Amino acid sequence: MSLDKPKSKKLDASDYTFAIVASRFNQKLVDAMLKDVRNTLMACGAKKSDIKVLRVPGSAELPFAASRLALLGYDVIICLGVVIAGETPHHMIIAHSTAGELQRIAVENGIPIINGIVVTNDKAQAEARTIGKIRRGIEFAESAIEMAIKSAALYDEIEEFNSDDDWDDDDDGDWDDGDGGDDWDGEGTFDADDEEDDDRNTITLN
Repeated sequence: MSLDKPKSKKLDASDYTFAIVASRFNQKLVDAMLKDVRNTLMACGAKKSDIKVLRVPGSAELPFAASRLALLGYDVIICLGVVIAGETPHHMIIAHSTAGELQRIAVENGIPIINGIVVTNDKAQAEARTIGKIRRGIEFAESAIEMAIKSAALYDEIEEFNSDDDWDDDDDGDWDDGDGGDDWDGEGTFDADDEEDDDRNTITLN
């Protein structure tokens, strides 16, 4: 991982909900990241009640847990794990498979997911990034807050765009779906645009 991290802006987490999924493998190191994540979120205004923590056996289980949490309405999900290389390439398999799955889940569900899985060549590197000087947990929390803010802003922009696009351009109070066909009018009635425009083609909302 690069040490050239982006400079943190003033972040306000008070309006958002966070789900943290943390592996129990290499628990001492993951626990240190989890503590840094929670402390950073709360220092930026997140309420304790708005932070859910779920523990899973290892990093390989993080994507499944994230996929379920993505259905529960959290603003952002943070996945934490530590994978240290051994005698086999197992660490590479975990690193690549989890990264791809977390990206897929994020895009498909429209929710930011922070990949906080630290993958290292040895224990010393892992310790430096969790309980040492680098402290990735703080960075993961800051990224989560920033993405929660930006995601909310983008959703607001999309909603505004869709609202402007659907409203009738001629300003006559009719809801226009843009296909030249059936429209809702300003009086709460639905007019089916066909050749026989009579009462049978009008639905009134009570």
